[in-house]
Amino acid sequence: MATELLYLADQALSAFDGTVTAVREGEVALDRTAFYPTGGGQPFDTGVLTWDGGTTRVVGVRKEGADVWHAIDGGVPGEGAGVHGEIDWDRRYELMRTHTALHILCGVIWNEWGKAVTGGNMEPLEARMDFEFDPLPEGFGVRVEELVNAEIAADRPIEVYELPRAEALKDDALIRTKVNLIPESVTSIRVVDIVGLDKQADGGTHVESTGAVGRVEVVKTESKGKGNKRVRIRVHPG
Repeated sequence: MATELLYLADQALSAFDGTVTAVREGEVALDRTAFYPTGGGQPFDTGVLTWDGGTTRVVGVRKEGADVWHAIDGGVPGEGAGVHGEIDWDRRYELMRTHTALHILCGVIWNEWGKAVTGGNMEPLEARMDFEFDPLPEGFGVRVEELVNAEIAADRPIEVYELPRAEALKDDALIRTKVNLIPESVTSIRVVDIVGLDKQADGGTHVESTGAVGRVEVVKTESKGKGNKRVRIRVHPG
């Protein structure tokens, strides 16, 4: 049975009820979950599972095929047990703010310089992203920080919706984020749209508008080889 990914429909969901569908050493699979599994550069959620007679910490989450497996540190509920899950919301919301900040960064750099992303990674309130610059423009760090924070101040709404694959492939904004690399078996593409700034095929979690991000600091820019420059950011309260 495939795990229903509750966070796709409701990114603000922090608690849910589910059923254990499989158990193996230190891990359980559930029929539904609000825990985000590592993917797309966004780390997994942590939190707690409780059931009749037990409580355990969730210390890792990953997707394996159609199932989401929850690594646990403590007692193990049995197969078929009903469980109540609660994610560590403070950590999740920090990741949501950080993930949205990276999309703002992508949009700003594409719109200002026409450069695409080549890689990235994030932790709560800190992240890096690589772009195909060679070299970086003079004064780039100061300018990109200014542009990102202007977009945050604009408080642009963020919409999440599904598009048929064929329609998504016709959208120039989505093509640059490599929709064509998504397996052909995926017929519906989830889109995260920072209205008027950036549109990407994305399965992660985001805040409701750019204003919720806070403030972004460009901590460092560095070269990672010819045509590959790295931007490191930190997210602060607004």
